[in-house]
Amino acid sequence: MIQIDRSVISGIHSATRGTDLHEFLQNAIELEHSTIPPYLTALFSLKPGTNQDIAGLIRSVVVQEMLHMTISANILIAIGGHPEINHKHFIPDYPGHLPMNVGDLWVGIEPFSIPLLQNVFMAIEQPEHPAKVTKMFEAAVEQFATIGQFYDAIKEQIQKLGPDIFVQTKAPPQVVVNKWFSPNELFPITDPDSACRAIDVIKIEGEGTPCDPFASPLDLSHYFKFSEIVEGRKVIPTPTGYSYGGDSILFDSSGVWPLRPNCKIADFAPNTQARTRISQFAYNYANLLNTLHNAFNGDPSRIDVAIGLMYDLRILAAALMQTPDPTKPGFNIGPSFEYVQAQ
Repeated sequence: MIQIDRSVISGIHSATRGTDLHEFLQNAIELEHSTIPPYLTALFSLKPGTNQDIAGLIRSVVVQEMLHMTISANILIAIGGHPEINHKHFIPDYPGHLPMNVGDLWVGIEPFSIPLLQNVFMAIEQPEHPAKVTKMFEAAVEQFATIGQFYDAIKEQIQKLGPDIFVQTKAPPQVVVNKWFSPNELFPITDPDSACRAIDVIKIEGEGTPCDPFASPLDLSHYFKFSEIVEGRKVIPTPTGYSYGGDSILFDSSGVWPLRPNCKIADFAPNTQARTRISQFAYNYANLLNTLHNAFNGDPSRIDVAIGLMYDLRILAAALMQTPDPTKPGFNIGPSFEYVQAQ
């Protein structure tokens, strides 16, 4: 379970005006984004035509993380803030801790594996009180707070500060594009009630509820999507709750590219195919962040371009991940999510 220093929660509760919450909502944007590079790498590392059920589950989580990042940005915009996305400190230095995480969880850029999902991805998404399917987990250590408690604190303080902190209540400048997300998930943030409903979308899609692993009747929460892959079976309802008793989810280990984890641009000599391809991937990811920054800072229509750029990354990743690593025989080159200057 990701553990956040309780001083963050104290800082939220001490807010006396909307501007005092800006840094914490920026933290939320950074946290939601920080899961996308490791999830994308695991997804891209699955060879085309293999492990399609697994790929579908991971892809759905990535799309919802983009939604959650957008919701956090819209709440920040609504209370007069400006999301900051295209700078060198926005992308975590992988491998390492995620934003605000002072616990033991160490997150890298690695190819898909069952241990990666079980030990890292499920730990990222683990609820404070998971619905009972096959396992229960120990409570968090008291000096730390969970992601759920972080969002609960933001909700509580928004309700306390009231409607006067909402100064940008329309789209634009908020990003509300229902071409990509349902209006039940992405809607204008106009007041404390709509802000709290939006935060509930983030929490429930990520964690589920203490009694139900489903975020909606047909869609599992992120934690349980990953657990289905680990357990090798779909979650189904039973007379007493839920179990991993549904259709099989088969994993073909030969359908994963043998990526070298945590590649950096500097690992490869200039003017080589390896350096060119990994640099191009990093450049295009930086271009995606620039486009998102513009979308959240006055040009919401750019979100369409951003979604397109994310799909373009898959094409670049396919070429990159089939490129042998000239420095590590037996491995191919994995993506780099370093910050580089881009248009």
